Amino acid sequence: MSPFDLTGRTALVTGANTGLGQAIAVGLAEAGADIVAVGRSAPTETARMVEAAGRAVHAIPADLSSIDPIADVVAQAMGAVGAVDILVNNAGIIRRADSLDFTEADWDAVMDTNLKSAFFLSQAVARTWVEAGRGGRIINICSMLSFQGGIRVPSYTASKSGLAGLTRLLACEWAGKGINVNGIAPGYFATNNTEALRADEGRNRDILARIPAGRWGDPADLKGAAVFLASDSSAYVHGAVLPVDGGWLAR
Repeated sequence: MSPFDLTGRTALVTGANTGLGQAIAVGLAEAGADIVAVGRSAPTETARMVEAAGRAVHAIPADLSSIDPIADVVAQAMGAVGAVDILVNNAGIIRRADSLDFTEADWDAVMDTNLKSAFFLSQAVARTWVEAGRGGRIINICSMLSFQGGIRVPSYTASKSGLAGLTRLLACEWAGKGINVNGIAPGYFATNNTEALRADEGRNRDILARIPAGRWGDPADLKGAAVFLASDSSAYVHGAVLPVDGGWLAR
């Protein structure tokens, strides 16, 4: 059996209905995992793609802008599939404004979704693993702004920097319990979150000029990293944040 084979495992992926979350869910399914797709809208297209890969999918509607639904999400997942083996914290939002004008509401909305909910969902899932005496895999979707400052996205930068730090902290606490906690830091990908940047001719040109690969990332470019961190191939990898960025950080 390939060490990248995920047959018999189930992955809970937040924000799985579009973009990066969709690609990650499909990549894990193609490697053999069944999928629990959590998001605010129905993951109709994702479900079709997962099923085309020959895997089962169970959708749980939830708005992770607060921690209120987390206990129910975990209970529904356990009830539907028995056990979750892999958690992908992908759900995230972004707000853009000059830091001189940035509002508390935009700060709180981003921090609550991107960081607070990711922590408490990780906690809830990890508790089920510890209680069952088994391990699991957590993959946090970080960002280039886990390493850099960015422009006009203060709460996004703070949340993604915090998520990278949280990845390392949880790895330190949980590695001895058989739980691998790692992150993926996507570079500039063609998704809804970057639509404004790609529509700005100057910013688009400047970004492309800085990417050694010379193109925006396609969500499918994340599949390999996700499968690696979800599989036995990364059994001794703890607390890593893997950039998938076309060489952006190397520039």
